[in-house]
Amino acid sequence: MRIRIKFRKYGSVRYIGHLDLMRFFQKAIRRAQIDVAYTSGFSPHQIMAFAAPLGVGMTSNGEYMDIEVHSIVSCENLMDKLNHASVPGIEVISVKILPEHTPNAMASVAAASYTVRFREGRAPQAELVGLLPSFLSREQILITKKTKKGSRELDLKKGIFHLEIPSPGVLSMLVDASSGGNIKPIHVVEAILAQNGETLQENALLITREDVYTNLGSEDHPRFISLGEIGSDM
Repeated sequence: MRIRIKFRKYGSVRYIGHLDLMRFFQKAIRRAQIDVAYTSGFSPHQIMAFAAPLGVGMTSNGEYMDIEVHSIVSCENLMDKLNHASVPGIEVISVKILPEHTPNAMASVAAASYTVRFREGRAPQAELVGLLPSFLSREQILITKKTKKGSRELDLKKGIFHLEIPSPGVLSMLVDASSGGNIKPIHVVEAILAQNGETLQENALLITREDVYTNLGSEDHPRFISLGEIGSDM
């Protein structure tokens, strides 16, 4: 059966990259003696798939990993065993059994929500509350995004599904996290400040990914559902 694991990543573990995180979970699964399934062939490895990798230095309250297992006692038992084998900074918060034919976590990602704060002494001069209405009213918000193959122009407007300032100096956003869009919170903040002629200071942001979503609607009429809402307990 296929299992979806939701976990938090916080503290000093936020400086661990995705490949090291994957190796950690492989070892934790072995330490927890979970009846995990392996690939066949000369070099078998655990069958697992992560949702969108988290950037180094970011914390998260909603990361996801899918694994295949031959058997489990219960979802709660598996969660307890993993947390017992874990380290400070990684906490499993839910385990669910996925329905048959559910796309894996990586293929399901359509959007992600973030909370963004400024480090002390690195906030912009302008009040973000005053900049937001004109920023969101623009027909296009074009930026140049660097990629492994060079750079390309990207319209942020299409990929910002929600953006607000719930308290001074804090931004809450829901943005495109699909392979085709993949908007990073820093892109949004830089574009807001650029509208006022300001540049974001180096290492100015504290970013927390709150959750990751799939789209059960259409491109024109999206219906975003948390990856953690899919599946059932046992």
